[in-house]
Amino acid sequence: MSERAVLGRVMTGTFVLLMLALAVVCTWLGVWQMHRLAEKEALVAAVDQRLNDAPIPVPDVASWPSLDLAALNFRSVSLTGAFRYNQTVTVFTSLSNARGAASGPGYWVVTPFVLADGGTVFVNRGFVPEALQEAAVTDAESDSVQVTITGMLRPGEKAGFMTPAADTSNRVEWVRDPQRLAEMVDPALAPIAPFYVDLPAGAPGELPQGGETVIAFPNNHLGYAYTWFGFAIVAVVMLGFWLFRQRANSKS
Repeated sequence: MSERAVLGRVMTGTFVLLMLALAVVCTWLGVWQMHRLAEKEALVAAVDQRLNDAPIPVPDVASWPSLDLAALNFRSVSLTGAFRYNQTVTVFTSLSNARGAASGPGYWVVTPFVLADGGTVFVNRGFVPEALQEAAVTDAESDSVQVTITGMLRPGEKAGFMTPAADTSNRVEWVRDPQRLAEMVDPALAPIAPFYVDLPAGAPGELPQGGETVIAFPNNHLGYAYTWFGFAIVAVVMLGFWLFRQRANSKS
């Protein structure tokens, strides 16, 4: 067999292996997307159930280090304690598709809530327009009145690579991360919960404007799965067509 023929067979074998490997990888990715689809649908069903469940007591301090926050996300909880309004921090946001009257650039008004049983939970009292930020952090006094409130438990948001540092002089943060927020309040409020609580909507027109929790789970996994399975089929069809042409050429 000539050197050229050997080289041709090697190239043919390499191409066949590459195309088969491509088909296998695409099939695996399609199957993986189907698993992700099942997980997402299970998550949506679980959250729907949590939204309809009666409030539970907020987890106590002893459980905070080992909490499964994903399992508690969007769970309605009740808290008894007192707000520390003079420790309020604002978190910049731009509210679109608002349920209330206020929207656009503005701030979440986040206030420490000292639990009667110990520990502090940051409570997102709602949204205020940008022009009211200064008032939100200055027109407040410390409050020792014990109240019971109900809200939605949320895991803390994580800062990204491009997230700016906090503006401590104006008491402005950029993410609702309890660890970062804790750095802007009195250390005596520790320990700080690894989650925060969103308050529900109040009376129409009331500020801060609660009830703006976004409950949405993008679910494009089925489309992605079809795409990967389609690539796998195309790879196999192209390989079959190429092998057919090779055999036809060898007979001519």
